Amino acid sequence: MFHSRLRSFSRLVISLTLAAGLALLAGAANAQDKRQNAPGEFDFYVLSLSWSPSFCEEAAERGGRSQIQCGGRPFAFVVHGLWPQYENGFPEYCRRPAPRLNRSIVSSMLDLMPAPGLIFNEWDKHGTCSGLADRSYFETIRKARAAIKIPAEYLDLSQAKTVAPAEVEEAFIKANPGLSNAGVSVTCNRTRLSEVRICLSKDLQFRACDENERRTCRRDQVTMPPIRGG
Repeated sequence: MFHSRLRSFSRLVISLTLAAGLALLAGAANAQDKRQNAPGEFDFYVLSLSWSPSFCEEAAERGGRSQIQCGGRPFAFVVHGLWPQYENGFPEYCRRPAPRLNRSIVSSMLDLMPAPGLIFNEWDKHGTCSGLADRSYFETIRKARAAIKIPAEYLDLSQAKTVAPAEVEEAFIKANPGLSNAGVSVTCNRTRLSEVRICLSKDLQFRACDENERRTCRRDQVTMPPIRGG
């Protein structure tokens, strides 16, 4: 009797586990946009601005450094990428293999994205989803960056600064009329501010986006390491 009940209980657990797994798969399928990975078919962009000193400190802790980004010129906020987004989710690697990126374009972008590997990766993963040719995509990145004013207090940070993520968001909102709390978010790692992400329409106007908010930093305070080099 005991063994019979045990077998019945085991079958029940297995059935419930399978049902839960199928529900999760169904949810994932429903969450995936029907346009998934179709070049040019997306709803808006996210411009991601990385706080370079945080990146460099983390790279040093891992035992590696990007010589261009982390030595010499003192970088503050740099462009991580301009990412096509859906209202729910995002496309990536929309053309495999990606069209070869002209090295003259890479050289021309190093003032905003100071690492060749980053530029190549952003083209392969995100640029191919924009529906734009390579030169047009990186021209769009430059226009998007030019549309954003960095708050004065983060232009020449000579000492480490402890900030609340909401404080950084408010500084960007104040410096950029038309930007709202619903269109900007801050990401972080365990202790440091990582990125400021700003939602832009296809014509590079500020807009709200729930998807961005889901990835925002939940810590009360984070550190912004100082700008080094120069």
